[in-house]
Amino acid sequence: MSQLLLEIFSEEIPARMQAKAEADLGSALIKAFDDAGLGYGGVETLSGPRRLAVIVSDVASKSKDVREERKGPKVGAPEKAVEGFMRGAGLTSIDQAEIRSDEKKGDFYVAVIETPGRSAEDIIADAVPAIIKGFHWPKSMRWGEGDLRWVRPLQRVTCVLGGKVVPFELEGLKSGNEVEGHRIHGRGPFEINDARDYRAALEDVGHVMLSRDERRDKIEMDAKKVCADAGLELVEDKGLLEEVTGLAEWPVVILGEMDPAFLDLPEEVIQLSMRVHQKYFAVRDPKTGGLAPNFVVVANLQAQDGGKKIAEGNSRVLSARLNDGRFFWDNDLATPLEEMGEKLSTIDFKKELGTIADKVERVAALARELAPKVGADPDLAERAARLSKSDLVSEMVYEFPELQGVMGRYYALKQGGIDIAPSREGGNLAPSNEIPASAGTSEILSGLSEGEVRQIADAIRDHYKPQGPSDAVPTEPVSIAIALADKLDTLVGFWAINELPTGSKDPFALRRAALGVVRLVLENQVRLNIMDLNDWAGQLYAPAFFHDEGQGLLWTSAMSFNRMEANTEDGAAFWTEVELKESFWKPKLELLLSFFADRLKQYLRDQGKRHDLIDAVFALGEDDLVAITKRVDALSDFLSSEDGANLLAGFKRAVNILKAEEKKHDTEYGGEVDETLLTDVAEKALYSALNKGENEANDALQQENFEAAMTAMSKLRAPIDAFFEDVIVNADDVAVRQNRLYLLSTIRSVLGRVADFTRIEG
Repeated sequence: MSQLLLEIFSEEIPARMQAKAEADLGSALIKAFDDAGLGYGGVETLSGPRRLAVIVSDVASKSKDVREERKGPKVGAPEKAVEGFMRGAGLTSIDQAEIRSDEKKGDFYVAVIETPGRSAEDIIADAVPAIIKGFHWPKSMRWGEGDLRWVRPLQRVTCVLGGKVVPFELEGLKSGNEVEGHRIHGRGPFEINDARDYRAALEDVGHVMLSRDERRDKIEMDAKKVCADAGLELVEDKGLLEEVTGLAEWPVVILGEMDPAFLDLPEEVIQLSMRVHQKYFAVRDPKTGGLAPNFVVVANLQAQDGGKKIAEGNSRVLSARLNDGRFFWDNDLATPLEEMGEKLSTIDFKKELGTIADKVERVAALARELAPKVGADPDLAERAARLSKSDLVSEMVYEFPELQGVMGRYYALKQGGIDIAPSREGGNLAPSNEIPASAGTSEILSGLSEGEVRQIADAIRDHYKPQGPSDAVPTEPVSIAIALADKLDTLVGFWAINELPTGSKDPFALRRAALGVVRLVLENQVRLNIMDLNDWAGQLYAPAFFHDEGQGLLWTSAMSFNRMEANTEDGAAFWTEVELKESFWKPKLELLLSFFADRLKQYLRDQGKRHDLIDAVFALGEDDLVAITKRVDALSDFLSSEDGANLLAGFKRAVNILKAEEKKHDTEYGGEVDETLLTDVAEKALYSALNKGENEANDALQQENFEAAMTAMSKLRAPIDAFFEDVIVNADDVAVRQNRLYLLSTIRSVLGRVADFTRIEG
């Protein structure tokens, strides 16, 4: 058994690509071993800024011999059939085949093909070049005059098996047993024979930490330590940590200082300037809770002065970046949000759906309708919606798109007369009696109390939320109204133009928007009917479309639903309100409701709810999401009890009998039970229990007391059990038999008031 060491060394690999490439290389090599039948032991993968490596232990000296038997035609078969068999089996003469006998089929040919195993060296020499040539990178390049592609130009390939080089060549680049270390601290090259030599050379004199996990842990530990030593706290950022892990082969953590004057900027601006442009970690002062005038940088070398000059140089660069941020901040503050919003009419939301300004108008109208339903002030909701997208044209959001909404909140607070110093005070927005001199004033925000301004500002920030399953859901009423209106407008609009998600493709994040609506409604216990919401949003879109036989459905800027009227200008004709709602909107909104149902199912499944119970409740046609979830929970609790499980069994027995009879007679049994035909004690008791249970369940359902409805159903268990124990459904008397089938049908309909039990498994 031998050890294989493979290292592919190149110019700098982008940090975001390293982890996946490391895993892909290991998987590709192991697949090649498995396909060739070559045995091996443990597999270790490594990656860094300039290298990918795989170490495989206990590699067999050769692949296993393979013996294959291939059955051929009968003896005496046509010549062409025999020739085809010989050709496929690689035989030069039929005499090379064995003849075997079968009692039923007679004599036939069998070719025994024995393939000797290949040496590990030959397998690897073929596999590695093929892996490199076929390796997938998100982006790759060619260099020189060759056709080989890699993420960056390859410089060497080290491939050693059992202490010996596995020889192969890639467009003039020959495999070898040398590796290269850190550019400054220990370049090498170093000759190696195995993984022990490899680690000793690189991790000692070569100054390269090979393990990605070890580099990440060192950076995190050292960053926290340098902060703690200065009485500060590291602002954790897992994404940035992963990125800098891929930037430094020999990471050295340094604490730098920045100009404290920049702490007057919003905290998010400072952090993004550090993160996006410079790859620095922000630092917090635990005494104030705000950012400290410091940063953490990860260098790729050990400086003789302890990193002092590195820190000073990085501080100067950061100051230049933050000066840009201050320029954007001051310019944006001087422009009222309403004035920014005027530019939204020049930006398409979606060509077929108008501009962002059109969307803002629709969202404002819908938010006003929604506000009372979520406990929000309609005026505040409408004002917030009208300012919600204004910061999209700000200079700061142009520079940092991640800050959409966040900057709008800051601008609203400043322009609404609330001074802020978020970086100094940990995001605690302190009120001021004076509007900053640099800030413009907002007419929409004028005359409002501080609390009302804050509600609007928070809604501007939060209306994009939640943007993913782990993102927080807005909980303030005005924020909920805007967030719902914004997402519903998007969903209805894209359904109107048939731009729907397909398979795994969802370029407009419509699944995320629908799941956002589900979470907003459920996590805030908002009592709304989704179909009503869709219809409200659809009404805002309705007059915005006209139909032209030559071009299909087109967009026009008309916004008022009440202005739907005949209009033949430019050869087009508006549909009437009734035609539009019935022939155009109704089927689309029903499809959208189904889409919401799928998102709700996903949400509930992620919480551990049974899919069959979700389907059983959804089949009732309910579109109040809160009521649906309550009913699913009650049904789950009920079926986990003995009464529930037995009642389900009795229900399925009744339904199976009905199905068989309905299929036999091609009719559906759903008539009224004739009480005079009930002769058996058990069937009379069941009939009485069904009437009583239905009344109790109906009363409970009207009050949304789903637990009580389940309790009413549980009382049916004993009468149903007794009925099947004592009564013969298929009686000789046709009228009695039919009446008893009606009784079974009543079981189906009564339980169907609670859920569609036919969809429940078990």
